[in-house]
Amino acid sequence: MALYDIHQIKNLLPHRYPFLLVDRVLEAVPEERMVALKNVTYNEPFFNGHFPNRPVMPGVLIVEALAQSAALMASHGREDIDIENRIYYFTGIDRARFKRPVEPGDQLIFEVELVRKIKNMYKCRGVAKVEGQVAASADLMFTFKDI
Repeated sequence: MALYDIHQIKNLLPHRYPFLLVDRVLEAVPEERMVALKNVTYNEPFFNGHFPNRPVMPGVLIVEALAQSAALMASHGREDIDIENRIYYFTGIDRARFKRPVEPGDQLIFEVELVRKIKNMYKCRGVAKVEGQVAASADLMFTFKDI
């Protein structure tokens, strides 16, 4: 059973189609860890050009999906913030690695955990898996701005 479905995710993140890359949140511990997923379908707009004869999800979008999962983790359980007026921004990506291609029909599982938080700066470790195999991993740094 999902902790958040797509409708709840849309209330927590400002992203919209085609850039909303998280479909569901499965597990969460506020400001500690989160597990989310994306069902990768052949209808994704990036597959038209990446690559027409052998569609592969771009690695940068996998990292973006990890970052969206991390932003969800930072918002989870925070009744003290105005989520509708908060935007999270990448401030850095380190140690990004890509281990296997992600193709239509795959289900990506995103596991993010908080490494460090100083004021409004977050550092998280993220791993994206398909069928238990690591597809990508990265250290993600981000901050937020209330608008």
